[in-house]
Amino acid sequence: MAILRRRPRLWRDAVTAFALIFFLWLIAMKLQQRNEEVLTGAFSVVDGDTLALSGERLRLRGLDAPEMKQSCGSGDATWPCGQIASARLGQLIESGTICRGGERDRYRRLLVTCRVGALDPAAEMVREGMAVSYGAYASEEAKARLAGRGIWGGDFIRPADWRRVHAAMDGDSDMFGWLRRLFGHEDQP
Repeated sequence: MAILRRRPRLWRDAVTAFALIFFLWLIAMKLQQRNEEVLTGAFSVVDGDTLALSGERLRLRGLDAPEMKQSCGSGDATWPCGQIASARLGQLIESGTICRGGERDRYRRLLVTCRVGALDPAAEMVREGMAVSYGAYASEEAKARLAGRGIWGGDFIRPADWRRVHAAMDGDSDMFGWLRRLFGHEDQP
């Protein structure tokens, strides 16, 4: 008799445990779900790793390109690598570009991964030596470095180091520099 009374309780406990596990699984799935934005349209190039669309800045995820004012090389062999990187990104971004992102950086720029058909413009920028890896595209950077492509063909300062040096030289390490960066005149990745 005692065994028969325990069975309904076992079933009830099992159903309750299953319901609790299912409910916790639903909560975990909701927390993992990102609010990903999908953007298309006429993107404009701000620099070698930043796009704009309808007044919003979008930062390409996984790379860091030379700044617009940055030069690479040395002596008589200097070249405007920042301007050339920007121009190359402009050639890679065309109609039909689709960008996706769900996170923002510290400057509130949407971090995006873009596609033009099967092409990943960010990977291509690193592959051609027009940008360095910044959390992704390590194999593309290694191949560009070995082949001496783009910035790897001579002397250059990594974009993050160049920004740090020029921020100190321009006085951007003070409060006014911080305010300029806050309101859209940033040089940080």
